[in-house]
Amino acid sequence: MTDIAPHITAFLRRRLEIERAASPHTRDTYAYAFQLLFDFASRKLRVPPSALHLENIDAPLVLEFLEDLETRRRNGARTRNARLTAIKSFMHFVEHRVPSALEQIQRVLSIPAKKTDIRLVNHLTAEQGQAILDAPDPTTRLGIRDRTMLYLAVTAGLRVSELVGLRLDEVSFQSRYVNLHVRGKGRKDRILTLWKAVSDSVRAWLAVRGEARVPELFLNARGIEMTRAGFEYLLGKYAAKACESCPSLGGKRVSPHVLRHTCALNILQATGDVRKVALWLGHESIQTTEDYLRVDVTQKIGILKSVTPPQLRPGKFRPPDKLIAALGG
Repeated sequence: MTDIAPHITAFLRRRLEIERAASPHTRDTYAYAFQLLFDFASRKLRVPPSALHLENIDAPLVLEFLEDLETRRRNGARTRNARLTAIKSFMHFVEHRVPSALEQIQRVLSIPAKKTDIRLVNHLTAEQGQAILDAPDPTTRLGIRDRTMLYLAVTAGLRVSELVGLRLDEVSFQSRYVNLHVRGKGRKDRILTLWKAVSDSVRAWLAVRGEARVPELFLNARGIEMTRAGFEYLLGKYAAKACESCPSLGGKRVSPHVLRHTCALNILQATGDVRKVALWLGHESIQTTEDYLRVDVTQKIGILKSVTPPQLRPGKFRPPDKLIAALGG
């Protein structure tokens, strides 16, 4: 049996970080995928994660893990495929390091990605977004922190990894505004300048944040950096609380990416320019941003005003029979 720990460490620290020069966000995403996988394998096999072996991660277990993502964690097909991509990348890495497991590795590599539907982007209405922003208690330290995190997620459209990874030295103030140096996916950094109201919220959190051993802007209750899972938990809690004042949130799945989508649509409706949305969100390709065009009502109205449809030949229907005419009223 082959201990998996040395291989996963080499994959994350050597293959991704050194050989591939992957960005910190990519490495964090892959590490999170394996955290989920090993937690699942540990529960299923009833062994601690540190006792797992490479031979335990076979095709049947990976398939069960992917199903668990979609059922228990309620992840969509895109997230499922992203986790599978991380697993396959690791299997490619170890196929030359552990030749004895080659057949098992090939079976994992043969697992197909799931086809995804191109659905309308899930987002919040103005009323729903305001209800969530109003949910934290602004009179407590943690309430100030949570309100600031939610506010940045909605106004800056940050990915959850960008939000929790934001450092103190990446936040600066210019007159009434706040500037954020955002480290995006694929080493694609961007600078965002946000409004006075956002600046005031960030200043309020900094006033009560206190000293910490970590450089991240947002801290959890233990005084260390906030995690992705931690923010997702907080968002779920406040979304449930917001249902009391906004019943339309009931049954609606509110994830950090829903807040990002909400920001994107707000920008698109304000500017009418999908390129500006792509720059604001830090999209690698504008094709990703074009998904918002299928949702934005403002764009549809613009088409109605600018395009004249062809005209139909006028005519009036005449019933062929008196009885039919009478039934037609």
